Amino acid sequence: MSGLFAFDPLLDSGLKWTPLVIVALKVLVVFGVGLVGTMFMVWFERKVIAGMQNRIGPNKAGPWGLLQTLADGMKLIFKEDFLPNRADRFVYRLAPFLAFVPAFLVWSVIPLGGDFRDGKEGIVTWFGHQTKMQLADPPVGILLVLALSSIAVYGIMLAGWASGSKYPLLGAVRASAQMVSYEAALGLSLAAVLLVSGTLSTSGIVNIQQKLGDWHVVATGFLPFVIFIIAATAELNRPPFDLVEAEQELVGGFNTEYSAFGFALFFLAEFMNTITMSGVIVTLFMGGPQPIRIGDFDMDIPFINNGIEGTLWFIAKTLVFLYIYVWFRATLPRLRYDQLMDLGWKLLIPVSLGWFLMLAALKTGRDPGTDWNVWLVMGVSAAALFACYGLIMWALKVSRSNRETQGPVY
Repeated sequence: MSGLFAFDPLLDSGLKWTPLVIVALKVLVVFGVGLVGTMFMVWFERKVIAGMQNRIGPNKAGPWGLLQTLADGMKLIFKEDFLPNRADRFVYRLAPFLAFVPAFLVWSVIPLGGDFRDGKEGIVTWFGHQTKMQLADPPVGILLVLALSSIAVYGIMLAGWASGSKYPLLGAVRASAQMVSYEAALGLSLAAVLLVSGTLSTSGIVNIQQKLGDWHVVATGFLPFVIFIIAATAELNRPPFDLVEAEQELVGGFNTEYSAFGFALFFLAEFMNTITMSGVIVTLFMGGPQPIRIGDFDMDIPFINNGIEGTLWFIAKTLVFLYIYVWFRATLPRLRYDQLMDLGWKLLIPVSLGWFLMLAALKTGRDPGTDWNVWLVMGVSAAALFACYGLIMWALKVSRSNRETQGPVY
């Protein structure tokens, strides 16, 4: 019985409120990062696209139009909400939260800063207590990221089904097929990172990149990084893969029957997922909060604590990927749906699988006395890549022949 009710040493040392205060601060930071970051992302995207198109963009509500997103959100909150007659009331109300909440929860396992130099593993000191600048660091944190990203599919699918209308249902089926199709390529490119790092912990992945001296974008051969960005863009329904809500259609897709607060949650989830996925990319491939390294020297920010410096580097790297996503939206034309599926199933999945096998061969070759394993795995990888290439060419030939026979698809 005494073992069941043993007190933590921190409580006995007079620090019983310190861990609770630190956890509360982390929760507030994660919540604030999500909301403020989403508001900033909407304004940032409008301003950047306006600059690319030689327009002004929002400039009336607040300085430089910074409060325009807040004004739009208040308008949606105070609009009249309604419930379609044939809708499933409970699922109809639940679906927007299933799309919105997972984007928040992913931030709980992303290192937002910390000191990863000299083997410190991102540990900082707050109020005399050592902690990490992330809400939680489970040993399977990256699996939690994958699980939460998959839950968003349920939110979209249930929103279309529960609306009681055929147009949202068709839009939800199309959106779900797109997101599930690119989940495999996303997972295979992530598997390359896990193979190199040897850990499922997000902070462990960042720490391994510090020990190796190279970020995973280099250690994995750059190709998994490119595949991850493409697959993540399709998962986020961002251009040029924004077939979920095509503006040339008369309806908006899975969220056609939503208005007011429900529509606002879907709107916020889309932009928050963009920020969340950018943070995941930075953590997996770009060293997370680590500073940029040139040779054997780190680019330090003078007169700033290492933990805070890590946060600044994380924000700077995330902004780069946010700009890339906006750049995609402003420049790339939308794909047809058959092109979308061909890219995911016939190109990204085979290439990512072949590259993973090749990385496995190289990793095996580092062990003494395993040369025959290296050649075996590399031979299988090469055969798989050639087979995939042949299948891709054959599939494209069949698709081209079908289009010529049946005529164009509109």
